[in-house]
Amino acid sequence: MKKYNYLAFIIALTGMLLTTSCGDDFLTADSAKAIPSGASVTDEIVRDNLTSAYHILLRDNYGSGYNSVLLLADLRSDDVYKGGESATNELQLNDLNTFALTPSTDLGGFWYMTYVGVARSTMAIANATVAVEGSNMDKVAEYKAEALFLRAYYYHQLWKNWGNIPYYSEPLQEPFLAPQLTAGEVYAKIMEDIKAAEDLGKLQMKSSEIARTNLAALYMLKARIVMYQKDAAMYDEVAKNMADIINSGEYDLLPVFDDLWLDANEFCIESIFESNQLPQGGDWSSYAGNPFGFGTVLPRYLAPEELKDPDGVFANGWGFEPVRAYLWESDFFEPGDSRKEGSINNWIGKPYNPRYQDTGYFLRKYAARIGYEKGDLNFCNNVRHFRYAETLLNYAELVGVLGAKASGGVSAQTCLDLVRKRAFGRDASIPVNQVNIENERHKEFIGEGLRYWDLIRWDKAATVLTDAVTTVVSPAGINSKSEEHGQTTWQWSRTWKSHNKYLPIPQTEIAPTLGTAYPIKQNEGYN
Repeated sequence: MKKYNYLAFIIALTGMLLTTSCGDDFLTADSAKAIPSGASVTDEIVRDNLTSAYHILLRDNYGSGYNSVLLLADLRSDDVYKGGESATNELQLNDLNTFALTPSTDLGGFWYMTYVGVARSTMAIANATVAVEGSNMDKVAEYKAEALFLRAYYYHQLWKNWGNIPYYSEPLQEPFLAPQLTAGEVYAKIMEDIKAAEDLGKLQMKSSEIARTNLAALYMLKARIVMYQKDAAMYDEVAKNMADIINSGEYDLLPVFDDLWLDANEFCIESIFESNQLPQGGDWSSYAGNPFGFGTVLPRYLAPEELKDPDGVFANGWGFEPVRAYLWESDFFEPGDSRKEGSINNWIGKPYNPRYQDTGYFLRKYAARIGYEKGDLNFCNNVRHFRYAETLLNYAELVGVLGAKASGGVSAQTCLDLVRKRAFGRDASIPVNQVNIENERHKEFIGEGLRYWDLIRWDKAATVLTDAVTTVVSPAGINSKSEEHGQTTWQWSRTWKSHNKYLPIPQTEIAPTLGTAYPIKQNEGYN
């Protein structure tokens, strides 16, 4: 259920928070009011800094192309094609989908916005450190822990996507440059922030205020980072963290898988951390300069063009990310697995206009639903960053496959069984092993931005993500404009090579650093 009454924490950003211009360097972008020289830093100032840092989670919008964190990951997976109007529609997404990005055709908007999140989080951390006596120091410490989480989250996005990135942990001064660290060094720095947030001891396992971070979210972020890094020395600790979440009693699986994505079930018992997208903000006339971006555009991307849902549930969209047919038509899903129809909409034979790479199948979880939107650009679908099913599967993999020590009396087999029981509505136990864990994560998280990163950490990317389509004829005769659109024939191929683990660093970020003390070096394979 959409919540409007939480702290005015994410909503009340009017005026004071968003003064960044498009021309600012990504490392200097900061949304908080400047503090007058000699003025005291109070808990209110730290809170305002923190509010602006949270706001980046809501910026699911345009900026040098469309930059949804889920879409940018899933386009590199083996679950979807790029789709849209044509191969050249949102060309950077096509190049991302085919591993053909260059330093000039890059994801500069995502790089920029994520560094804005780093800058705002860093300002909150710095001000929390010097907050004056007389402030509510317990609140200051809590705000600092949240800001540390957010900075770790933003840096982990940069780290996974670009690896070797400029890193800083104090607000920058002129000339606003930072040293470029190796991916391994960045990993260590992110883990320092996570430990610092944990050591403050101010985060509850579940926050009393929705859309605020919590200890469970911190543990989940740690798990994603450690498991992606394959840092075996941390597996026991992370397994214990997962067991602590499980044994807390604060979270559980929502009984019906498909219900997870309804507006009524936002911030439900399975939700560990999600952003509160509101159907407010810009429209086509103001969107590029709109500083608020409360709603999400993703649902419009994921639905077919001019869809006429006979059941009156789903709205029309732009036809991006058509689902690969094998997920529906093969034996990928076992009979009775509710995650098939809970993850994929089958629109074959229904009225809509097929677009590029159309298969008739589309992502369901975040798809546009009637009544969830205010115009094309502002849907209220929250982004579920962490949910309890991932906790269970993390523990099952860590203990049952990766050799971590069991903790808290939690069984790896029980964790896997719980996920499958929800999926089938009955006991459906299978052994905990590498193959079964890989398959269960794949089925559970379709359309949630996890599959691509899993393939990399399992060393499966080079084989699974090197593929081709020789000739495909899309479904036809299913729409009111079949004479105009008709059948579409397309060819497509891509090859994943080891250097594709990291994206090319935007040339627009490299050029200004040449000849300085901290020149940015391009990632291997893109020179």
